[in-house]
Amino acid sequence: MRNTFFSQLIAITSAFAFLLIAAPVEARECEGQRFPNRTTVGETQLVLNGIGIREATVFNVDVYFAALYLENRGRNGAQIARSEQTKRLVLRFVREVDREKMTEAFREGFANSGGTAAMAPKIRQLNRWMPRTVRDGSRFTFTYVPGTGLEVKVGRTVKGTIEGADFARAFFSIWLGSNPPNRGLRRGLLGGECG
Repeated sequence: MRNTFFSQLIAITSAFAFLLIAAPVEARECEGQRFPNRTTVGETQLVLNGIGIREATVFNVDVYFAALYLENRGRNGAQIARSEQTKRLVLRFVREVDREKMTEAFREGFANSGGTAAMAPKIRQLNRWMPRTVRDGSRFTFTYVPGTGLEVKVGRTVKGTIEGADFARAFFSIWLGSNPPNRGLRRGLLGGECG
């Protein structure tokens, strides 16, 4: 009788331990910022590819945390930017930034990522959707859906969609291309160490 009790106890404990080990982690954390491991766009499931930190100035001040979601994880930034898959970039600010700095960062980013003169009206539209002040805690969500374009969401408000695979490719290349805002940001988004 006693052996049966201990056998059952060991079996239950082992099953519980297995469930704890096998249970999927619901979110990943980077320096106190948590991002869910999965998100859904329409009926398409996306998985978290990585988290990076945008640092600025010689003091490496944290400006925002970025999370990249993809249909298929990858480590090649150029391939991901070119890929015709649904993808999402989430920026969560941890510092206040004024609109002028934000829009200048976009202009510079597009210049460094293969943006063309023909994209200028689309870049201006993107910049018009940016708030006067980006506050600590502000969240921006950029979602590319093939055949539709890049949806821009500020907080909970969808501002609109900018059409064109070429525009989306240049947009994602700002972070994933050969000249990102900072190397650690790109490394984290591509699945490397966050930070």
